[in-house]
Formats: sequence, C-alpha cells, structure tokens
Amino acid sequence: MPRQARLDAPGTLHHVMVRGIERRRIVRDRKDREEFVRRLGEIAQETATAVYAWALLDNHAHLLVRSGPGLLSGFMRRLLTGYAVFFNRRHKRHGHLFQNRYKSIVCEEDRYFTELVRYIHLNPLRAGLAAQLADLDRYPYSGHSCLMGYVQRDWQARDYVLGWFGDREGAARRAYRRFLADGLDQGRRPDLVGGGLVRSAGGWSEVRAMRRRGERALSDPRVLGSGPFVEGLLREAEERQRRAFGPDDLEELIDQVIEQVCANRGVERLRLERGSRCRAVAAARREIARRLAVEHGVSLAEIARRVGITTAGVWRLLR
Repeated sequence: MPRQARLDAPGTLHHVMVRGIERRRIVRDRKDREEFVRRLGEIAQETATAVYAWALLDNHAHLLVRSGPGLLSGFMRRLLTGYAVFFNRRHKRHGHLFQNRYKSIVCEEDRYFTELVRYIHLNPLRAGLAAQLADLDRYPYSGHSCLMGYVQRDWQARDYVLGWFGDREGAARRAYRRFLADGLDQGRRPDLVGGGLVRSAGGWSEVRAMRRRGERALSDPRVLGSGPFVEGLLREAEERQRRAFGPDDLEELIDQVIEQVCANRGVERLRLERGSRCRAVAAARREIARRLAVEHGVSLAEIARRVGITTAGVWRLLR
C-alpha cells in the first residue's frame, strides 16, 4: 500500500517504533546503548519533545513521545541520523542502520496512555533482557527504572506519567508498578502497535458487534483511537494543510493533478466527479488519489470531495 503522509502537530502523542534494517542489531554493547540514550535525552530537551516511555532493545526501540514545535520528524531525524553516524564510525561499517521509515502511530491519550506506557516498559522482559520485574526496576535502558526512582533522567517526563496513577509520588509509584505486574501475562499486544479500525475498536469481535448495531466508525491506519478522535484529528490536519497551502494554492494543486491524470488517460473530468465506475475512470481516480495523498499529503476527505466518492472509498483505493 502507498505510504501516507504522517499525521503530526505540536502536542501530538505518538507511539514510535524503530527497527534495525533486516532486523539487525542497532546496539552491540554498553557504549552503544549509552550513546543512544544520551542522544535521546539531549535531543528531547533541545526540541521540547516530551518522552513518557521508552525501551531500547537489541534490534529495535519503542518511544512514547509528545511532539514539540519542531514536530516528530525533526526529533526523529536528529536522533536516528546522528546515532547511525556514530554507530557506523565506531564499528567501521557502511550503509543503513535503520529501516528506511520508522513507524509512528498517533494515539488517543485518554484511552491508551497508560496501556502504552506499560506495553513499552515491559518490552525488555518479553525480550529476555530482564528476568523478572525486580530486575526491570533497575534495567537502565528503558524508562521504567526512572519511574521507579533507581535511575535519574532529567529529560524524562516522570512526574506526568506517575500523575496518572496518583497525586502522591510514593503511592503513585506503587500503583504504577502494580499496574505493570498485572500486565505480565499479556504478551505482545498487537493491538497497541498499529492503528486502523480493528485495533481501535478492540478487535474483530467488537467490529462485528458494531456492524450488527448498524454503527460506523471512522478509522485510519495512522491512528489508534476512537471514531470521534480520528474524525477530529483528520479535520485538524486538513485545516493545517489549508493554512499551509492557502485555499487557492490547494485548489490549484488538486486541479493540476486531476487535469493531468484525466488528460493522460483520456478520461472526462465530469465523469470522474460524478462518480462513474467504468474501468478507465476508476483507474484515473486511483492514480489521482495516490498522487494527492502520498506525494502531496492531501487529506482523504478533500480527495473524496473532488473525485466523486466517499472518504472510505478513497481509503480503499489506497490499500
């Protein structure tokens, strides 16, 4: 499926997953780990990126962050590029260290914040880097040890996380640790590592139940959240896009793409806008949707308005 533009704005909560290319190691020893963590903290402070949870494993890393004024892209570019240069020089290697595109999911905070903190901080246990919860308390390469007070990290948003579990630090820390212990048997939680309808609804059984009730929920593979959350997020993204382009500029861009594709394929624009389903028009519609969404980041709702189908229909074209 073609890549869609990332959803982001200052203050957006993201679950970020970074993997080594071909699942290779991104750290080989303690010095590598310390350097990755040092860069993470330094760049988080410089970019005003709030770091709530994180875990560094042998061949991948998880972060739960809130983007600052420079957005997630600026933060991640500095972190990954700088660390890759360090790693390659130190180990006398060349080429890519990370997969070309890190994965980021925009998350609905009220529904998923504590679950994501727990999922991310239990990763070293699942990977066998810590044998039991007591070992994880002191494991220096995840945010859990900071929340437990064994490691001091000024750049980690410790108080904000503990505030979800209580008003007093000691009681909040104990409640947080009990919450982690309750999740020890949960496994890998695929529902927390992506977006879309199935994950956001809580599984296929809930999706089927919604359909039996005649309910529809807007979803997006870039978002882990409820239908209203997704709808609001996409509306805000569309408004930011309009402000960035200017209404006239955006209209001109869309018109240019539509005119070009229709001319190249010998399709009448009027048939496209009226929702014709003939093969030639459908092929033109698919190309227009791909170019506008992937190359220019135009919202699915705006594309739908211009090519004569629903937003869900545009999404199906991009799958």
